Amino acid sequence: MSNEHPLVKLARAAIEAYVRQGRTVDPPDELAPEMQAQAGAFVSLHDSHGNLRGCIGTIEPREPNLAQEVIHNAISAAISDPRFLPVRPDELDDLTVKVDVLTEPEPISGPQELDPQRYGVIVQSAQDYRRGLLLPDLEGVDTVEYQIEIARRKAGIGPNEPVELYRFAVKRYT
Repeated sequence: MSNEHPLVKLARAAIEAYVRQGRTVDPPDELAPEMQAQAGAFVSLHDSHGNLRGCIGTIEPREPNLAQEVIHNAISAAISDPRFLPVRPDELDDLTVKVDVLTEPEPISGPQELDPQRYGVIVQSAQDYRRGLLLPDLEGVDTVEYQIEIARRKAGIGPNEPVELYRFAVKRYT
């Protein structure tokens, strides 16, 4: 996959090393400027038919740099997404890997400030710490209402519970 972005190559290398050998790769010795920054990031895996195979990420950075954030989230997407069994070695060659790097979430006053193609959404309960996130520009998510509904469901927040809304943009790498 020679035309993959360096962040995607790193995610793929992390997944392959962990699934095949149970080891965690180190970040490159010399990090490109974009890999030195701190940011939340999601790693999404799709099978050969385009079906989601795993997706794990962080809203806020937890690692010292983006390279380490991607390594950690790539391995988690492959083995720890509770919706799927861990990725098997025989699946690796058919996986499509995407990396979404998040901008810092910003509070918004309401749904009118969202656009599901441009912004992801975080829906947070106004009463406790439940929150759900949905990335932008997802197939089948064409309305703000549907985007918010999915994020509510992911967080276990009922349709009539008060919420705070946040939006963020992503840089998507393939």
